[in-house]
Amino acid sequence: MFSKAHLKVNEYNSPHDSPHHSPTPFSGDLSKDLELVRQEIGHNADVTFRAFLLGHTGIQAALVFVNGLVDLDLIQKQIMNSLMSDFSRDAVCKEDGVSLDFLTNQVLTVSRVKEVEGLHEMVSEVWRGSTALMIDGSPDVLILGTRKMKSRGIEEPASESLVRGPRIGFNENLSDNIALLRQHGENDSLTITRFEVGQRVKKDLIIAYINDIANPDLVEEVRKRIGNIKIDNVPDSGSVEQFIQDNYISPFPQSQSSERPDRVIGGLLEGRVAILLDGSPFALIVPVTLSMFIQSPEDYYERWIPASLIRLLRFLAALISTFAPSLYISFISFHQGLIPTKLAISIAATREGVPFPSWIEAVIMEVSIEILREAGLRLPKPVGQAIGIVGGLVIGEAAVKAGIVSPIMVIVVAITAISSFAIPQYSVGLSLRMLRFAAMFSAAVFGLYGVILFFLLLCSHLVKMKSFGVPYASPAVSYLMSDWKDFLVRMPPMLMKRRPKMMHTKNPVRKR
Repeated sequence: MFSKAHLKVNEYNSPHDSPHHSPTPFSGDLSKDLELVRQEIGHNADVTFRAFLLGHTGIQAALVFVNGLVDLDLIQKQIMNSLMSDFSRDAVCKEDGVSLDFLTNQVLTVSRVKEVEGLHEMVSEVWRGSTALMIDGSPDVLILGTRKMKSRGIEEPASESLVRGPRIGFNENLSDNIALLRQHGENDSLTITRFEVGQRVKKDLIIAYINDIANPDLVEEVRKRIGNIKIDNVPDSGSVEQFIQDNYISPFPQSQSSERPDRVIGGLLEGRVAILLDGSPFALIVPVTLSMFIQSPEDYYERWIPASLIRLLRFLAALISTFAPSLYISFISFHQGLIPTKLAISIAATREGVPFPSWIEAVIMEVSIEILREAGLRLPKPVGQAIGIVGGLVIGEAAVKAGIVSPIMVIVVAITAISSFAIPQYSVGLSLRMLRFAAMFSAAVFGLYGVILFFLLLCSHLVKMKSFGVPYASPAVSYLMSDWKDFLVRMPPMLMKRRPKMMHTKNPVRKR
């Protein structure tokens, strides 16, 4: 199902491997090494060089760090105090030079310490918020974990609000996001693998999966695609999504983005893989199916009967959002005979005096609604909501009174817009909004036949698509009856004893 290509994890994990730099070792002479570092990064005003003596040994040392990226209290209280405390020269100096092991094991009290040899590896760590300890007589440099990242608190996700369920969401700090995954319960099989992406601006990226559930071929494929991301900077998980998708021409998203840890954990327990990028509050879940975008975490927090009815309502809303304007165009322009007589007379009366054909009328209103929606998103929240509501009412009422559009067209556009708001995921809602215009064009040219042809082409595209080897239309195609328990409806939890067959998991039975 998945290709088994070999991947070297952290392909650019060390600047020694970077195509832009060659290794530059230190000499062990502190003055020369510091001059080398100053030539590399000393021209930056936020870089600090702090020289001092190690204890009472008389040995020169220096700390190099970037203001704003480090915890100054940690440097002052746990690093400077420890390094300038009373210890003998004999303890530090050995026959082959300065003993870094003594400093690491008996002096320094920070949790993360590692040795590096080259200039560019040291500089890379300093830019990431670490502090470099350089000692006269040692060609190696100690990297101390002092990073202090500014981040917002744990808040409720704005893009995935629920009536019932957890009120926490990811933020921009990767360590916080990993902790949120761990806090969902003790699970020693939850595996976190670290990568480094970006060749000039380096960022941490992790993939998370349940080791005894996830298909190894799926994990290997995710690693391979992550390793093939070779760009200067990866600003957000949305950029990662575009590089790892199967079909970049398709309008449909091929990975699910989420700010909710509970949704991510739910995906992991089904055998999926999560991708989290430092600096982005959105996690990616792969592989995905189309039905996942219509489902909501709240479906699993409510009883199965109301949850199933609401899910069916969302599927209906997705169809209305995509095809309502095109059906209006086809019936009004080509198939008036299919409309009941009284309704047809009423529609004809409301359209009296409208100068445009139905498809131009629909395009004018749909474009106006899309502009209003976009304007509401970009404006400040209080103003944006007012613009969206008042703007829609004013424009619709004015257009009807001016005779540009008919009242029935305003009703159709309003139902379409409201239906699109019922779709839980913004990304698939955006895809359906684009497809709505394609369906309208098909209806304007061929009428109802064009709408049917467009629907068949859309179904054909969805059936052929795959996300990391899993059919995008699953479980409808390929037909997997057992997976229908959590497809159009959500069956009671006691009946969903097995994980989705489409995932080919190691452990197909859910633990009880």
